[in-house]
Amino acid sequence: MTEPLATLDNGASRRRTPPRGCAFRLLVALSGVLAVAALVLLGFWLLLLSPYGYTPPADAPGFDDARAKPVFVYGTLRRPTVRFLVIGRAVDTREAALPGFRKERLNIVADPQALIEGELMEVEIDELRRLDRYERLGVRYERLWLPLADGSHAWVYRRLALP
Repeated sequence: MTEPLATLDNGASRRRTPPRGCAFRLLVALSGVLAVAALVLLGFWLLLLSPYGYTPPADAPGFDDARAKPVFVYGTLRRPTVRFLVIGRAVDTREAALPGFRKERLNIVADPQALIEGELMEVEIDELRRLDRYERLGVRYERLWLPLADGSHAWVYRRLALP
């Protein structure tokens, strides 16, 4: 099969050729996208799963037995996608409320008249460790055993006071 002829301004004919460098530009753009995706995945790995950059406190509470642990969440961990990335599986939740506190940005602050609506989930010991890593237990947050509105108790992350 022959390529179609193109007519030049002077009436002469020549074969059409594809634009030069198009494939190279596409390859460079694709390489850039892949590089950004790799950096994002590396960042998630470093933040959530890697053994580097975070040392959990030796005296972290809640690891005295192998039973599932109730955790009350009120922020980003209410999003199923975030929970899946942090914990490593889809976790069922139910609505719950934390009395005596109000939400203030990334923190909860004692307020006897307030109530924080959130979700309660049950996690295994290794999943609790992943949550501690995500919240940077001992660095950014502390984990407290607090009563919920229904009378049950759950672990709740509260921001540490800045020095």
